[in-house]
Amino acid sequence: MGLFGAAPKKVEEQQKYFSAVDGIKRLYKSRIRPVEELYKYQAMNSATLTDADFDARPQVLLLGQYSVGKTSFIKYLLERDFPGSHIGPEPTTDRFMAIMHGPTERVTPGNALAVQEDKPFRGLQQFGTSFLQRLECSQCDSEILKSVTFVDSPGVLSGEKQRIGRAYDFVKVVEWFAQKSDLIILLFDAHKLDISDEFKRTIVALKQHDEKIRVVLNKADSVSEQQLMRVYGALMWSLGKVSQTPEVKRVYISSFWEYPLRDGSNVELFEKERDDLLRELRDLPRYAAVRKINELVKRTRYVKVHALLIGHIKSLMPTMWGKQSKQQWIINNMREIFRSVQREHQLPMGDFPNIEHFITCIKDYDFSRFPKVDMALIESMDQVLARDVPAIMNDFPPEREDAAQMARAAASHEPTAASSSAAASSGAPPAGSNPFDPFGTATTSVSTEWIITMSKQAEYRNIFASAGPVDGKLSGASAKEVLVKSRLDPSVLGRIWTLSDIDSDGYLDEEEFCVAMHLCHECLGGQELPSKLPDLLVPPTKRHIDSAC
Repeated sequence: MGLFGAAPKKVEEQQKYFSAVDGIKRLYKSRIRPVEELYKYQAMNSATLTDADFDARPQVLLLGQYSVGKTSFIKYLLERDFPGSHIGPEPTTDRFMAIMHGPTERVTPGNALAVQEDKPFRGLQQFGTSFLQRLECSQCDSEILKSVTFVDSPGVLSGEKQRIGRAYDFVKVVEWFAQKSDLIILLFDAHKLDISDEFKRTIVALKQHDEKIRVVLNKADSVSEQQLMRVYGALMWSLGKVSQTPEVKRVYISSFWEYPLRDGSNVELFEKERDDLLRELRDLPRYAAVRKINELVKRTRYVKVHALLIGHIKSLMPTMWGKQSKQQWIINNMREIFRSVQREHQLPMGDFPNIEHFITCIKDYDFSRFPKVDMALIESMDQVLARDVPAIMNDFPPEREDAAQMARAAASHEPTAASSSAAASSGAPPAGSNPFDPFGTATTSVSTEWIITMSKQAEYRNIFASAGPVDGKLSGASAKEVLVKSRLDPSVLGRIWTLSDIDSDGYLDEEEFCVAMHLCHECLGGQELPSKLPDLLVPPTKRHIDSAC
C-alpha cells in the first residue's frame, strides 16, 4: 500500500470527517455567507469562502533555507519525482509550488492557477503578477496526494542574497499559506543551522500558528552521534531565541530521502522519528476536518461582531442633514463605539477587529447606506455556534483507545487493560484503580502520551474557540462562563481551576482548558479530584513547567 496506503476501515472513518466538512459548507452557505454579503464583510476583511476552500485536501507547507532537502522530502513521501522538481546543491526552487493529485502529469503556471474555481488558491491574486509569476502547481498521480497537498517554498534568503530581496512580500505570502495549511514543517540541515533575518521574520510571523508547526532536523545520519547531540542543542537554542516562547517545539530527527540510512548507532532512533512524522501526516485528513470547523467558528464570531458594528454605526447616522460631520465624528470616536457594542451585546473584545484596520476599511464608504442590524440573522449565526457545530462534532468517530493503549504498552511496557485484569486476579492492585493514573504511572516511567483523547481534544478546543480567547488564552471570567455550566460546586470548580492553570498565570490556554473540561467531566462521573495533577493529564508541552513547580 506504500507509505500512505489506507485500510478500508480507515477510509470509512475518513469519509465521516469529509461528510462533516460538507455539513459546515452547507452551514456557511445558508447562514454565514448571507450575513457577510449584506454587511460587506468580504470586501472589508477576507474573501468569501468557496467550495474549493472547503473541499481542499489537507495542506502541508514546507519552509527552510535552500538545500535543506524540502524537495527531496516531498519526493521521498511521493516515492517518485513530480513535474517541475529539481534537486541540487545550489538554490533550485525559486517559486512556491503546490504539489497536488491529478490523473495526468502537468504544471500549471500561477496566473492560470489563481483563477481556477476548483483550486483553493484564488486568494493569491491579491499579491499581484509579480508573485503569481513565482507560483506553480504540479500535478501527478501519487497515492499520498489523494489525501494531502504539499506546498514547496523557495529557499529562505540568507547572507548577501537578503539585500537583493524579492519582487513580492515573502513573509505575507507565507502567512497566507500558513493560514490555509494544516501542518507547517520547518526543515533544517544538520550542517546548516543558521537562521537568517528573513527566516527569523518568517518564524515570528507564524507565531499564531504554533500548534501547526513541526521541526525536522534533516540529514541527521550524516553526522556522528556526538555531533548530533551538539547540533540538536544548538537548534533548540536558536529556535527558542527566535520564537521567544517557553513551549518546546516537536523536533523530528531523521533523514528524508530515497537513500537508506547510513549505518550507525542512531539508525533505530531515526526510523522511529520518521515513522512518528509519517503517522502524523497520515492522520491529517481527520484533523483537517476539525481545523476547518474551528476556522468556521472563528469566522462566524468575527462576522457577527462586524455585522453588529456596521449596524450600530448605521443607527448613529442622521436621516437628513449633517451626515458628513457625523461620519467623521464616528471615525474619531471609533474606540468608544467598539466599547458600546461590546457592552450592549456582551461580546469578548478578542472577537473585535483591529481598530485601525477597521477604520481604514470603512472610511471611504457612505455610512448612511449601511444596512441596519438584522437580529434574526445574528440569532441564526448564534444557533450555528450553539447547536449546529456541536452536533457535527458529536458525529465524529471516537478514538480507538484500546488500540492506542496497546501501542503505548508495546512501546513502553505499560500494562494494558488485559494485563491489569491479570494483576488483579493475582492480588496486585489494578493499574487503573486511580482514574487519573490509568496506566499505572505511579510505578512506571512517565509516558509521553496525553490521556485526553484526540476526539475529546477536538470537542474541547471547539468550545475554547467559541468562548472568545484573547491572544490564545481565556481570562478567568471567560472560562468561568463555560465551567459553571457543569453545575459543579464553586469550591470544586476552584480546585479544578488551580489544577488546570499549570503555569499559574491566571489564564487558561487551549491545552489547560482541555484539562479543566476533562476534570469537570470526571467529577460529573463521580470521580474524586486529585491533590496534584497526574503526569498523564499534564500536556506534553507543559511538563517542564510542571516538573519545575
